[in-house]
Amino acid sequence: MATNTTGAPLKKQNPKKCNLLDHHSIKHLLDETVSEVVKSRGYVEDVRLSNVRLLMGSLIIIIALVAQFYPKKFPENRDFLIACIVLYVVLNVVLQLIMHKKEKNAIMFTYPPPGSFNVTGLVVTSKFPRFSDMYTLTIESADPKSISANKPVEVTKSVTKWFTKDGVLVEGLFWKDVEGLIDNYNKEPLKKNK
Repeated sequence: MATNTTGAPLKKQNPKKCNLLDHHSIKHLLDETVSEVVKSRGYVEDVRLSNVRLLMGSLIIIIALVAQFYPKKFPENRDFLIACIVLYVVLNVVLQLIMHKKEKNAIMFTYPPPGSFNVTGLVVTSKFPRFSDMYTLTIESADPKSISANKPVEVTKSVTKWFTKDGVLVEGLFWKDVEGLIDNYNKEPLKKNK
């Protein structure tokens, strides 16, 4: 039986597997694994934007329910229904703008790691175009205008480098590539001598 450095038995880990013919399955598995790697490096996920989206979605649902089950019948509740419809559309547009402008292809947003001098967290994004085997992972600052923001870094590789023929993710190789990208982002820029 295998043991770790403390002598405790290691749990047998199930391999991560996906259907190689399903584009979304591959991207989902890779994105989840990227989140695990980033969290293992000491970054804490910032879920504020997700919470705002959930709150807005809940408000949209409540408005729709109130409009549907309002106690008065149609001619009497006409103005109320118009107000509900306008509010419903406005909140949906705001929600779509948040998703389009702020979230884009983001896998996760993070806070800066504890004890770090960096005051900005990370935005980790991925792209995996349909009918392509090239997966692009980008790490950039959550606040690009900050003085402590580093330049964005990205890696593009074929997913065939990380999966076996059976669809099992070779986690060691993938973790190494993601950790290398995080290390590249965190490198201090070389100061030029005057």
